[in-house]
Amino acid sequence: MPVGYVITVALVAWCTFFAVVAPRRPQPLATMSFWFGLTLNEVPFLGVLALLASTTLAAAQGDLESPGAKATAAVAAVASAGLAVSAWRGVRTDRVVEHALDQGLGPNWRDRVHIPLRRHRPWTRILLLPGLMRRRDVERIPNLSYGDAGRRNLLDIYRRRDAPHNAPVLIYFHGGGFTSGAKNREARPLLYQLASRGWVCISANYRLRPQTTFPGHQIDAKKVIAWAREHAPAYGADPSRLFVAGSSAGSNLASLCALTPNDPAFQPGFESADTSVTAAICLYGYYGHYFGETPDQAPSPNQPWAYLHPGAPPFLIAHGTKDALATVEAARNFADRLRHTSSNAVVYAELPGGQHSFDLFHSPRFEAVVDGVEAFAAWVLAAPQRTPDSARQ
Repeated sequence: MPVGYVITVALVAWCTFFAVVAPRRPQPLATMSFWFGLTLNEVPFLGVLALLASTTLAAAQGDLESPGAKATAAVAAVASAGLAVSAWRGVRTDRVVEHALDQGLGPNWRDRVHIPLRRHRPWTRILLLPGLMRRRDVERIPNLSYGDAGRRNLLDIYRRRDAPHNAPVLIYFHGGGFTSGAKNREARPLLYQLASRGWVCISANYRLRPQTTFPGHQIDAKKVIAWAREHAPAYGADPSRLFVAGSSAGSNLASLCALTPNDPAFQPGFESADTSVTAAICLYGYYGHYFGETPDQAPSPNQPWAYLHPGAPPFLIAHGTKDALATVEAARNFADRLRHTSSNAVVYAELPGGQHSFDLFHSPRFEAVVDGVEAFAAWVLAAPQRTPDSARQ
């Protein structure tokens, strides 16, 4: 029995099950879906390569003759089929994003912008180096201080090396359930792509539990916006065009920032700072209820739908159907409530097979989302925002 081959196939098959089936309950299985399924769900090609290489090596060494080895090869074939399903879900995300833009912005949205949705994918990087993030034309300026909480109040700036002028700004907040996470982990394909296109992108740390709790995280997020208003022009930015984005817990922060502009409750000591934003981009966020809870119960003060109002800026919300940590049902409910309340555009993309943290790699799924963010942002910058008064006319 080829022990190495059996171990390789068993490991890939185990992770493939949690990537493709991805049970979301009970909670222990949901947690396993996230930890074991995430990588192969986003980059299933690596699993296929591992199975192909190990099977080829076993065959070359004459180790596929025993019944156990043949059974292992059969498991490898089934796992490969599962990985093909995962790959297909990721590749077809571009159609889902396109449909979401058509629905949220209107079928004629392309008349205002010229951003291609299906640009050439970096297939070499996706297939072989999905974790490689750096780009030669982009520089990262790390560890700038925006507050007095040490490393938890540091931010990084991403910008084109030729130092753009009057560039739009994207502020990004990482995930981690308000207990972990760092500014240089998630959504880097988005940050580098927008910076390459002439944006100034800011990725910020913020205080975590138990150092602080709500509204401490939110106050830090507002401080980042206030810092950008004052200091970003020195890095080539135009802070009058300021987008806020986040993943998971960071999505919660981003949406609250968008819905509570200039709210003094979240700006102690800097109440006069302008913390309004042009639009919000929310990736696999938590929006207020878990499995088994009713979405109609009263929201807690740290949930964005407690602050919905007609003047909310445009939103793009992207969430995976297989998210095991933050329910897609809650994201769907938040998007519906926002559409019925806001006079501005709401784009909601429900990504087939998407898991929590789908923005860690260069994957077909996240590359499609990045394209959608570019198109959404271009539309927002080109289109005047509607106000509650203009919406009633």
